[in-house]
Amino acid sequence: MVLDNIGLLVTNDPMLDRGLLGVIRDASVVFDGETVVSVGAAGQTADERVDAAGRCVIPGFVDSHTHLVFAGDRADEFAARMAGASYTAGGIGVTTAATRDSSDNELRALALARLSEARRAGITTIEIKSGYGLTVEDEARIVRLAGELTPETTFLGAHLVPAEFAGRADDYVDLVCGPMLAACAPHSRWIDAFCEIGAFDVDQCRAVLRAGRAAGLVGRLHANQLGFGPGVQLAVEEDCASADHCTYLSDDDIGALVSGNTIATFLPAADFSTRQPYADGRRAVGAGVEIALATNCNPGSSYTTSMSFCIALAVRDMHLTIEEAVYAATAGGARALRRDDIGRIAPGRRADLVVLDAPSYSHLVYRPGVPLIKTTFVGGAVAC
Repeated sequence: MVLDNIGLLVTNDPMLDRGLLGVIRDASVVFDGETVVSVGAAGQTADERVDAAGRCVIPGFVDSHTHLVFAGDRADEFAARMAGASYTAGGIGVTTAATRDSSDNELRALALARLSEARRAGITTIEIKSGYGLTVEDEARIVRLAGELTPETTFLGAHLVPAEFAGRADDYVDLVCGPMLAACAPHSRWIDAFCEIGAFDVDQCRAVLRAGRAAGLVGRLHANQLGFGPGVQLAVEEDCASADHCTYLSDDDIGALVSGNTIATFLPAADFSTRQPYADGRRAVGAGVEIALATNCNPGSSYTTSMSFCIALAVRDMHLTIEEAVYAATAGGARALRRDDIGRIAPGRRADLVVLDAPSYSHLVYRPGVPLIKTTFVGGAVAC
C-alpha cells in the first residue's frame, strides 16, 4: 500500500537532517503489511493507493502513561476541584471500590470503548497500568485485561495504600513485592509506584522497583507530581524508563535526568484537571532533558484520551515549541517505552501513521479542541 499525495510528512527520522521532525513535503509512504518499506517523494507506486489529498501525515501518537482499565465516575470530585478544592491522592480509593465491584466483562467493555476513543484521537501505541484493584486477585485481572489491548502493561500495585491496610503501609508493600507481584508479573512488562506524600515514600518505592526488576520487569515511577521530592532522582538511580509527572523539578532533578537514561514524561492534562502548576518544559528541554508527553487517562485527575489536547497545553502552558511537543508525543513516547519500532516513519518501522485533516501539524495547537484526526493506521491497517 502507498499513502500518496501527502502535503507535509513528519517522519521524526534524524537521518534525513531536516530538523527535529524530519519533514518532507509532497511525500508518499509505502508499507507492506505492518512495516514501512519506503519513504520518499509523492508518486511512489504499490498494489494499493490511498490519497492523502495534500493533508499532513505524522507518526501515530505513543501514549506511554494511562490507567485505562477502571470502573466508576469521579465527576463530582472534578467539579469540586474546579470550585476550589485541592487535589490529593486519596480519590484513587473511590475508583478502586468501583473497579473491584465490576466483572471482567464490564471492565473489558469499558476499556475497549476508551481504546477505541484513543484510536480516534490518533493514539496507535498505548501503555496501560493497573492500580485500581489493590488486591492480589484484582491487580492480576487488571493487568491480564490490559494485556488483551496492548503489550505495554504495567503493574502498579503501589498506587495507594488500600483502606484495609490503613496504618500498615509497610505490610502492604510486602504484599505488593510478594504475592501480588508474583500474580501480576506474568501479565506485565513494567512495574510502577506512586512516590508521593499520601502514597508511598522513597524507601517503599525503591523496594517495589527492585522487587519488580528481580521478577524481570522494568521500572517506571510516578514522581514529583504534588511537590518537590525524591521521586525523580530515585527513578534515575533505579534506571527507570520514565519518571512521570515531573511537575516540580529542582536543579538536581534536572541534572540527574540529563545524566541518566530516564525520560521525563509530562502529563499536562493532569495539571489542567488538578489546577496544579504546569511543569516547566522549556527549562527541562533547554537543559537537555529528554521528554515525552502522555495523556494519563484516568477517572480522577486526567479523564482524556486526546493527545492533541496535551500537545496544545504543552505549547501554551509548558512553553514547548510545537515541534518539540509533537516529537514528545510520538518519538518521545516511544523512548519512554524503550521502543525503537514506533514513533517514527522510516523503513523498517511499524506502519503506525495518522492522517490529519489539516495541512500542517501546527493545526493541532492552532485549532485546539477541533477533531483533526482524519485516519489512524495501526500496523498498516486502518483503525478508524
